[in-house]
Amino acid sequence: MTVFLESVRRLSRLSGVVAAVLLIAAVLVVSHLVFVRYVLGASAIWQHEFVTFSLIGATFFGGPYLLLNHGHVNVDLLPMYLGRRGRLALAVLASVVSLAFCAVIAWTGFVWWAEAWSNGWRAETVWSPPLWIPYLAMPIGVGLMALQYVADILALVTGRATPFGLREGDAL
Repeated sequence: MTVFLESVRRLSRLSGVVAAVLLIAAVLVVSHLVFVRYVLGASAIWQHEFVTFSLIGATFFGGPYLLLNHGHVNVDLLPMYLGRRGRLALAVLASVVSLAFCAVIAWTGFVWWAEAWSNGWRAETVWSPPLWIPYLAMPIGVGLMALQYVADILALVTGRATPFGLREGDAL
């Protein structure tokens, strides 16, 4: 169990690093775009699309890292009023529903990616990159987030984590 939880934690951290690299790449490419367009007076062909794809990829790859660090928006008013068992039940229920949602999105994203791959879809721009590359971010990122939800549920059920990060004495 510990090996699984640690492996998922490492994958989520790696996913966060990938998201950060994509954000840094987007910033560098925007800087390049500004230089090429306004200093050199040349046209930008690939920069806009690259930045769009990078930001979308960073969003999907950043999800598992954000979940690992409990960085998602969380309204904890109800859990503050519940006892230990109520908090645990609510945390597990919320995680299971979120896991189901992520599983559906990951599967749909995989089908979409496979369609782009097998049909050779390309963007309808001058640069015309193959679309399977940016589409791959959805099934991988959301799939890793689903895996992080599985790890979170196991940690809650085995008592390795507290529901909503609240301790026994935390109440309103």
